[in-house]
Amino acid sequence: MKMSSAWARAALSHRICTGLPRRRLGKLIAELAGPWTAQQESRLRDRRGRGRQRAAGAGPGHDLVFTDRVIATLVILRFQLPHAALALFYGVDRSTITRAVGEIRPLLAARGFAVPGNSGLRLRTLADVFAYAAAEGVHLRIDGTEVQVRRPRANRPGRRAFVSGKKKQNTIKPTAISDARGRLLWLGAMRPGRMHDITALRTEGIEDLLRHYPDVTADVDSGYQGLARDFPGQITAPPKKPKKDAPAGQLTEREAARKQQSSRRICVEHAIAEPRQWRPLQRYTGRREYFAGTALAIAGLVSDRCAER
Repeated sequence: MKMSSAWARAALSHRICTGLPRRRLGKLIAELAGPWTAQQESRLRDRRGRGRQRAAGAGPGHDLVFTDRVIATLVILRFQLPHAALALFYGVDRSTITRAVGEIRPLLAARGFAVPGNSGLRLRTLADVFAYAAAEGVHLRIDGTEVQVRRPRANRPGRRAFVSGKKKQNTIKPTAISDARGRLLWLGAMRPGRMHDITALRTEGIEDLLRHYPDVTADVDSGYQGLARDFPGQITAPPKKPKKDAPAGQLTEREAARKQQSSRRICVEHAIAEPRQWRPLQRYTGRREYFAGTALAIAGLVSDRCAER
């Protein structure tokens, strides 16, 4: 039975389905409307090879209007549903949903991350985060996480690059940065699971940023010991394990320092946990080349809620 798009919109726009209250969903749709319209006009101009000759809105309409495209994309990001399932709700072909997701997901990923207390400013790169931390005196927390992905096909180059030595699975490893209140400021440096945490950040240029912003400080876990060694005044990692024959007092002192540092760092674990409530970041079953856009889209939406705290 074909369902009306109005019914589907009313049901799927609920916070349970999109992960956003309807008021924030309305603001998001209004925010994306301009970039989406410009994107469509550019695509049509390239296809025609000339400018528009008829007024905007002339010609056949879309099977799926813009509002429904945003809602369908959010539902897929939230639950990783098959596109055919959403097509059934809206009474359209599966390819229409796939095309809608391909249009909306990059717009969501390009939004960046909300800045607490400044709704007009968004962070998009690691350099933006360091500039913000230096200007506002924010002490950062940095940690990596891993998301299981599909195993690459056999006999393909780089197949082993995704095998995580820690998880013993095929994973992609993003790095997250938060402030002291667990508000997500950035998610990026997405590398294959075989790459070490510190290597992923170094390839993102964090060492140059630390030299450029000497006042920026951060807490990290033991996976970033090399970074703490190279920048002792800026990066704080858990103290190293003492030797086996170390006196009891030294062991007690080290354990107290480790717990204190871990308590300061725990907020980034909370920042990582919030995006992982969305199904694709628990176990990603899509194509790996779309993982970065999916993760950035989800993390940007989560950061909007975090910035309100």
